[in-house]
Amino acid sequence: MTINEIRLHGVLPDVFVGDSRDKGDIWLADMAFRRGKFYLVEAESGAGKSSLCSFIYGNRSDYQGKISFDGRDIRSLSVSEWCAVRSRSIALLPQEMRIFPELTARENVEIKNNLTGCCSRARIEEMFGLLGIADRIDTPAGRLSVGQQQRVAIIRTLCQPADFIVLDEPVSHLDERNNAVAARLIEEHARALGAAVISTSVGNHLAVQYDSVLKLSAKS
Repeated sequence: MTINEIRLHGVLPDVFVGDSRDKGDIWLADMAFRRGKFYLVEAESGAGKSSLCSFIYGNRSDYQGKISFDGRDIRSLSVSEWCAVRSRSIALLPQEMRIFPELTARENVEIKNNLTGCCSRARIEEMFGLLGIADRIDTPAGRLSVGQQQRVAIIRTLCQPADFIVLDEPVSHLDERNNAVAARLIEEHARALGAAVISTSVGNHLAVQYDSVLKLSAKS
């Protein structure tokens, strides 16, 4: 399944129904994310950025309104269709990273890559080197710092084809140098695939050139 457009039609998290806060550019709007474009979603804590990512990925459905992939309501997708979406169409980097602490950094990445066959072993090792964690590749992930774990999670996210790459605070634990390297790797991967990037941030954001900057407001 190739997805060219993700459209939100009056979407609002159930938890925000009835409150008077400014809804920003996304909640309750009729707006679209389009393949090939780069989007930054700026948000205050509690504005629903992680909810947005989970709604798009189909992990949660506690919202009003409709989300559609190329005109099809995502609530109508079957389990097998969601499996195809998550392996071929949408790559997600969740804020909590979902790293398996008992597995090595390499094994955490290979879990994804063994399913997709997207990257060669040499390319994976190259990304570890570029992100400064080549010497930690065979270390149990639970022994890595949070910043190192975030870099592992970024590499894992890039080990699949995608039409949309959804990143929830992808560089919140990275210094300027590693932000720049991660940005280059993500941008190269997205450009090669013709994919969109949707990146959320409450402060430090991925250092790429964005086509659109959207506000996900939670101000009273």
